[in-house]
Order: sequence, then C-alpha cells, then structure tokens
Amino acid sequence: MQSWARIALAATTTAAAGVGYAAGVERRRWTLREATIPVLAEGTRPLRVLHISDLHMTPGQRDKQRWVAELARLEPDLVVNTGDNLAHHRAVPAVMAALAPLLDRPGLFVFGSNDYFGPTPKNPARYLVKSRRRIHGRDLPWRDLRAALLERGWSDATHARLTVDLDGVTVAVAGVDDPHLDRDRYDLVAGRPFPGAALNLGLTHSPEPRVLDSFADDGYDLVMAGHTHGGQLRLPGYGAIVTNCGIDRSRARGASRWGVRTWLHVSAGLGTSPYAPVRFACPPEASLLTLVPRSTSTDAASVTPASAAADVG
Repeated sequence: MQSWARIALAATTTAAAGVGYAAGVERRRWTLREATIPVLAEGTRPLRVLHISDLHMTPGQRDKQRWVAELARLEPDLVVNTGDNLAHHRAVPAVMAALAPLLDRPGLFVFGSNDYFGPTPKNPARYLVKSRRRIHGRDLPWRDLRAALLERGWSDATHARLTVDLDGVTVAVAGVDDPHLDRDRYDLVAGRPFPGAALNLGLTHSPEPRVLDSFADDGYDLVMAGHTHGGQLRLPGYGAIVTNCGIDRSRARGASRWGVRTWLHVSAGLGTSPYAPVRFACPPEASLLTLVPRSTSTDAASVTPASAAADVG
C-alpha cells in the first residue's frame, strides 16, 4: 500500500508541476520562429514577412504587448495578421498598442472567430471529437478593430482581391472570412491571381482543407493561416494532439507543401483562451518568413528552430 501511495503521490506531483509549467511559464515564453520558403517569381529579391496570429489579447497583458511591439525591430517588408486578436470586449486598445510600431509597415489582415465572439468556458474533451456545434460568447468589437487598422493603413483582405507594392515588388492577395465559423465564401475571390505578381498570397484564419484546395487550384504560391495554436498541447515524439480544424496534426504549425505548387504556413499563435491558459511543448510564437525565388532555393523550406524572446531585439 505504501508503494502505491508513493506512486500516486509522484504522479500527482508530476502532473501538478506540468500544469504549473504550462500555465505559468510556457504560455509566456514568447518566441520568434524563422523559416525560408521558396515561393517568389524568378529574379525577385527576398521578402521578409512577419506572421502574427491568435493574440487573444486581454487589456492587462502588457508583457505580450511589449514583446509584439518589439518585433518592429525586425523591419519586415510586410506584416500579415491572420486573426483571433481579441479575447475581451475592451481589448482593442491593447491590440493596437501591441501592433503600433508595426503599423508603420505595410500590413494585411483577416479575422477569426475570436474577433467576432468572446471566449467561453468549454469542456476540453470537445476538442478531441469532431463537432459542428459552436459555442459563442458575447459579441466583440471587431468593427472597431477593423476601423483602427484601416486608419493606420493596413488592408482588410477578407473576401477581397488586392495588390500590394513592396518597393517595386508586387504581391497579389486574396483572403476569406473565417472557415471555422463557415463564414468563408471563396467564390467571392475565386479565379487566377494577378499574372504579373512576384507572389500570389492567400489568407485565411482557419486552415480548412476546402479553402486550401481552392487557393491551390487557382495557382496561389503561399497560403498563411493561424487558428491551431500549433496544437497548444504537444507531446514530445508525437506532436500536436489536435488541430481544431480539418488539417492533419503534422501541419499544426510551420511550413509545409499543399499540393504540387502551393506552400502553407500555419502560425502557432501568441495567445490562448483565458479559460485554457496553458501551453506545453508549444510556446507562443510569431514567425519571420524569408521568401525567396523558387529557382534559387531547394524544394523544401528551411526552418530555423524557435529562438528565445531575447533574440528579437
């Protein structure tokens, strides 16, 4: 009996330590992940794209705001925000404070489910089974956030086709509304992208296969998404337990191929729901993507292991 008691005590202590680490340490271990992806037209200079997603910001998260603001030192050519910025009905000023130095750079955004609806308590077991039922919290002020971002010069790519000029390099962009809420209408942006662009870029919050297939069929070079939190809880040697969408676990974060031509980049994101404030083996992250011509790089993306927050500045 004493042996069983010691085993039970050890297991309980280990579990408590794991939860303490996941909630108190790792979810605040802000990380920059870097990758080089061969997607540009031949002869195009490399582009540095900063990918930010899933801030899930609340008003009091000042350490997160400071860390995101410091990313401006990277001097990206383009900033892409793939949604889920809000986790509180008074979080718009906090999001804008975090993004403020980056708003001087060219930027694009689409929204996610947690820009529209606030977080609610949920049974974690729901993520282990597929369900079409959605539980929504209170409406969030996404229109205020949109107006603030537009006023600072960023472009809303939601159900829009547009081009961005980055010092002589043309990027053609199309985006959809959040597929996790079935708000996507790819038919509104369907068709071949701008033929003269150095990069054809698709944006979506949730990387649902039906949307990725549509972008790939139309000939897009790169699709950027968030939503998965990289799995949020990952097991060493196994990876993400779930993705909370239709893609497989191996694509829960980072760069991968989608079909013959298209690349996919999924951000593991920078936040969590206030009701599930834990991360394990999956620190919160932003991604700096170096995009290079297809003809001057290998066929596989080169990924630099996630670096510590101190490396940002």
